[in-house]
Amino acid sequence: MSNLKPSEIVKELDKYIIGQHKAKRSVAIALRNRWRRQQVPEELRDEIAPKNIILIGPTGVGKTEIARRLSRLTDSPFTKVEASKFTEVGYVGRDVESMVRDLLELTVNMLKTREQEAVKEKASHIAEERMLDLLLPKPRAHQPPETPGEMHIEVVGESSDRSSSTREKLRSMLQDGKLNERYVDMDVADRSLPVVEIFSNVGMEEMGINFKDMFSNIMPKNTKRRKLKVSEAMKILVQEEAQNLVDMDKVVSEAIEKVEQSGIIFLDEIDKIAGGNGGHGPDVSREGVQRDLLPIVEGSTVTTKYGPVKTDHILFIASGAFHTVKPSDLIPELQGRFPIRVELDSLGREDFVKILTEPKNALILQYVELLKTEGVEVVFKEDAIEKIASIAEEVNNVTENIGARRLHTIMECLLEDILFNAPDMRGVKVVIDGKYVNDKLKDIKDDQDLSRYIL
Repeated sequence: MSNLKPSEIVKELDKYIIGQHKAKRSVAIALRNRWRRQQVPEELRDEIAPKNIILIGPTGVGKTEIARRLSRLTDSPFTKVEASKFTEVGYVGRDVESMVRDLLELTVNMLKTREQEAVKEKASHIAEERMLDLLLPKPRAHQPPETPGEMHIEVVGESSDRSSSTREKLRSMLQDGKLNERYVDMDVADRSLPVVEIFSNVGMEEMGINFKDMFSNIMPKNTKRRKLKVSEAMKILVQEEAQNLVDMDKVVSEAIEKVEQSGIIFLDEIDKIAGGNGGHGPDVSREGVQRDLLPIVEGSTVTTKYGPVKTDHILFIASGAFHTVKPSDLIPELQGRFPIRVELDSLGREDFVKILTEPKNALILQYVELLKTEGVEVVFKEDAIEKIASIAEEVNNVTENIGARRLHTIMECLLEDILFNAPDMRGVKVVIDGKYVNDKLKDIKDDQDLSRYIL
């Protein structure tokens, strides 16, 4: 686990997310507490529970981005799920335990890919030998003696030396890429399996996976004879050998350990399951979903196809706009499991100016680089950036407030003609100033009915 200081975590998050210092400080402290927990004596370690967080704020202010960047920063297993996707046990749909299974599945795949990268060099050497066997089949051995007492002696002479030197010549040609366009006949595993979906209280997705595994073990491995270029065949052989060299038992045990000790689950739209005391329609299972979530957040053992996973020390970060409901509308037991609550600020004009220019992945930089691929140079003047930011703020105030996502809509509308005609504008320099922005967007902005549809 990363041992970054809280101030360093906030500094890294500042590179991608503008403002929201309270939220950044809260997640930085929660993350540092995980590192501290690893340092305390073992008998106390299991007693220290993570302090789960609720991020409260309108859409497009950076709630999801904070959690996603946090996981990348610390190399923690991370998954984002919408709470509104889950249904109470007894209804058709996804059960809440599936988010833990998804997190483990992602972590297993991530660690497996890393292990394959680590053994890639060894795998490529083995694949090279297999390719040479395909290109230069070994000479057949002499027929065995018919009578039991008769001994068979193989004389090693010029033919075996010649074969060895030919093999080495082929090896150097293969390494130099001179054989890449040649074709070889190769048996390739056919991985297509019948899809079986079963509805049960274990969860449809988990049963489906188990049946796939079962059928793959029962059915004989099908192989197809294919004619492939040497370059393509080498890729397949390296991949096969890398898979064979990876110790999956070790990968799975590491993945379970990683999920249990440093997993992060981001529960989006938690406000959609708040409120509603029974009733009809979509309200009927809201409280039921909260009650199903409770044991997972409190700490329980989830059965997965890789083995049991404990959720006691997984960090849960929930988020929601909470326009029509309040965090206090959640059931009391669930509220108690989210002790840290942070309200995120709405974004204004100054924030939009920073979002357009400051982050590493700033929106204006993205468009400049995209159009550079077509040979078109786009220059944004300062007054143009100010104008875009003020239009975004104005439209957010007049219509629905969708935060920084409004900038994407405005930028697409502003640059539509340039993006469309760019292939025919190679070598052209386009300067975008305040007047250009005003001419392009004024009519849409002023017509409220039109701006509701377009911006």
